Amino acid sequence: MNKSILHTPTYIFETSWEVCNKVGGIYAVLSTRAASMQKEHPDHVIFFGVDFGAHSDIYFREDKTLLKGWKHPHTRIGRWDIPGQPIAVLLTFDHLWSEKDAIYAWAWNNFGVQSHAAYGDYDESCLFGYAAGQAMESLYKWLNKGEKGVFCCHANEWQTAFSIFYLRDHCPNIATLFTTHATGIGRSIAGNGKPLYDYFAGYHGDQMAAELNMVSKHSAEKMAAHHAHCFTTVSDITARECAQLLDKPVDIVTPNGFEPGFVPVGKTFTAKRNAARQALISFAKQVTQERLPFEGNLQEGSTVLIGIAGRLEWKNKGIDLFMSSMERLGNRLTTNHSPFQGDVIAFTMVPYLDQPIRRIGRVTIISIPYYLDGTVTLDGHPTQRLPFEGNHQEGSATYYDLLIGLDLTVFPSYYEPWGYTPLESIAFHVPTITTNLAGFGAWAQAQGICRLEDGVDVIHRTDSNYDEAADHIAEDIFRYLALPKAAITLARKSAAALAAKAEWSHFFQFYREAYDIAIRKITNNK
Repeated sequence: MNKSILHTPTYIFETSWEVCNKVGGIYAVLSTRAASMQKEHPDHVIFFGVDFGAHSDIYFREDKTLLKGWKHPHTRIGRWDIPGQPIAVLLTFDHLWSEKDAIYAWAWNNFGVQSHAAYGDYDESCLFGYAAGQAMESLYKWLNKGEKGVFCCHANEWQTAFSIFYLRDHCPNIATLFTTHATGIGRSIAGNGKPLYDYFAGYHGDQMAAELNMVSKHSAEKMAAHHAHCFTTVSDITARECAQLLDKPVDIVTPNGFEPGFVPVGKTFTAKRNAARQALISFAKQVTQERLPFEGNLQEGSTVLIGIAGRLEWKNKGIDLFMSSMERLGNRLTTNHSPFQGDVIAFTMVPYLDQPIRRIGRVTIISIPYYLDGTVTLDGHPTQRLPFEGNHQEGSATYYDLLIGLDLTVFPSYYEPWGYTPLESIAFHVPTITTNLAGFGAWAQAQGICRLEDGVDVIHRTDSNYDEAADHIAEDIFRYLALPKAAITLARKSAAALAAKAEWSHFFQFYREAYDIAIRKITNNK
């Protein structure tokens, strides 16, 4: 067999809890990758997600003409309303609750999955994965009657692990891929304040799962990694976790890319940037209910807008370090001479992080504690956004609508398998600060990038250098603020140039190789 020729799937079935359900980074991965997948496999890419009813309809457009003739209960068929408009199948799984114990017994007997310690969202996730596997089997049999081909199932995260188990047992002709975007145990160790890195070699995944009350989720994730035909993760950092904590080295690293179509160009870019800056500054004035130092001085350059965004993971996402570095920046601007004589507004765009308003010298910290998906205004009032209208209502805000108006972003993560937020930032020409503990930060360093002047500043983080890292961030921003306008313009251009190297047009090749790995395994086993 000539290994230089990649085996290509005829159909790709991909599943995630975040299909047509915007929750976090996995939504960004799938929704931006879909355009490249559609280009290469037009309408032969089919996503499977949970049917959340009206919530799903924000992102999903039902179309009963698609896959016409295929009948499967508890499903709706349509298109995911994202670039590429891929086919999506949304599922309900309430009918499986009565079979839960039997399904768990089957998973234990056939794959060693320890569901006995389940709690929280484990049941819903596993039943969804099982339902997705059933739907894939049904669609495979229907499609394969008229179009013989090679089929792949790509499951993302432990929530979809049971689709891997179902297909390995009931439909072995489908090649299976499993991607963990972050190991559950690694995230939990970090989130519980334990030193993940200093003692990394001493951690054992099963032991830590018992200690952290994660036996069932860890078991599902680990067994999916072991039983899938191809096991992948998103960065070398997380690949190291997989080998240590899941006892399974990955077959290939598939880094996360970005689709440039999300970023406006030319005069549209300038107009959107100006509108975003005006909206952010107006919001800051509204929130403080007092005259701000920068109120009469709004031109770009005199007021610098800095932001952080992401899930409310105080330590893992580096929100604590961001706050500390902004305090130190405020003190530094007060006590040290700088050519920069303007003011800084630092925005925390973190859902449910409603911190008191704080001012340290010339730095004002403002919280935007809402999920910025276009359904709320900046002050949290709901909009009447209609599904599929192509535009959010005037006055509503998406994260991208505001990101474009920032001058700098800071994402000083302690635990970050990849790091979509810094990549999105530079794609919108906004220089960013990240860390060497983020997969994206490590990738940027490998490109020879590590300074704000280059578009990305990569801060060294360990388990024990918090204060040093906070000082480093404050010092780098203090120095950046004093740069001449030409140097800042160059930094913005450099940021965009680096983002171009991380587009899916460059990174999708790793998925082609992953499909090939999985397909070769089922081919060789026949």
